[in-house]
Amino acid sequence: MRLTDDVELLDGLPIAYIRSINALAVADLHLGYEGVASKGIALLPKVNLSNIMKSISTAIKKTGANAVIVDGDIKNEFSRVDQEEFNELYDFIMFGKSERVSLILIKGNHDNFVERYKDSFKLKIYRQEADIGGYLFFHGEYLPENITKNTTMLVMGHEHPSIGVYNSIGSKERLRCFLYGKYMGVPLLILPAMNYFAGGTEMNSEPRSSLLSPIFKKADPNGMNAIVVGYGSTMDFGKVGKLRGLRA
Repeated sequence: MRLTDDVELLDGLPIAYIRSINALAVADLHLGYEGVASKGIALLPKVNLSNIMKSISTAIKKTGANAVIVDGDIKNEFSRVDQEEFNELYDFIMFGKSERVSLILIKGNHDNFVERYKDSFKLKIYRQEADIGGYLFFHGEYLPENITKNTTMLVMGHEHPSIGVYNSIGSKERLRCFLYGKYMGVPLLILPAMNYFAGGTEMNSEPRSSLLSPIFKKADPNGMNAIVVGYGSTMDFGKVGKLRGLRA
């Protein structure tokens, strides 16, 4: 699905392709998620990383992209690093090398210790935000700081946006989505989470006051378009405000 002349949302994938910088944009991988969860009460199958790599590989084949920008929350834990996270980050870096793409990592609030791999693998790692070809990438737990007259678009993660849809018998399905609107007059694209287990924030049922990102203090989610990803397609469902109480 073409969002602008330069930005394409790839059908059925939570991935944006930006033509002018020949890069894929993804967010919220939360590598090591299953290993960390297994230390508590849950025992989850290890499918997150393999699903992420499969999706990105498909996107590279479709677009010919030579870079992947990870817009925050590369790993899962906040205040410490789990061995499973380091193992999966290493595997993800090796995957990038095998696909012959540059990895550009923008640190989110989960991404302590990521720099340990920076020098060894010559990674580009930014703290919180980076201007790449006029696109200002920032994770989203803080407001963007470096908007200029040359900023083409803001791109963020963090919120894990989704839309909740009820069917005729009252059961609910949660569909991850992109959000597209404006912040301070600048186009804003919010990426869905890549993490396999991330159900997401139901934008059409959560009150604005409970949303994670401070950007929603100024950007009204009801006025943003929800572009839903699922079942091999990507479709614009229209304004979030019109989707409250949506039924299938």
